[in-house]
Amino acid sequence: MIIGIILALVAGALVGLQNIFNIKVNEHTGSWSTTTLVLGMGFIASLVMGLITQGTGMFTLQHMQPWYWFSGVIGVGVVICLVQATKLLGATFAISIVLTSQLGFALLWDSLGWMGLEKVPFSFNQLLGVLVIVGGILVFKLGGRGEKGGQEPAAADKKRQAALGTK
Repeated sequence: MIIGIILALVAGALVGLQNIFNIKVNEHTGSWSTTTLVLGMGFIASLVMGLITQGTGMFTLQHMQPWYWFSGVIGVGVVICLVQATKLLGATFAISIVLTSQLGFALLWDSLGWMGLEKVPFSFNQLLGVLVIVGGILVFKLGGRGEKGGQEPAAADKKRQAALGTK
């Protein structure tokens, strides 16, 4: 269990770091170029690491439902949506919403046993946990209005609007 927690913490850190990298790439190119670069580099890295650790056995795909192959297409949506959300909302706010959405949908899929997951009984405590996180995001984003530290700098807001071509 400890290893699982450590891996989940590392994954969270890497998602935040990847989002920052994606935004920096996107400042120099378009969203689709960013997505192509990110997923292309991920493909190359996965292929090389898979060949090193598993050899050609990594290409043996037995007992896999054909619709599982659409995971890569979902990855395109993840990168595009996250890059755009970060440009519009800022990194911290966008990531907090993404993580809350992940938790909420994971709770739904677990509770319903969808996609081959083992059905986990839904509890009020689970729902309460998600709602507490949503409340935390609202406090984070809305709690500092009117205070100097709680407002987004006008320059950052103008920069985001310029990047999106809006006023």
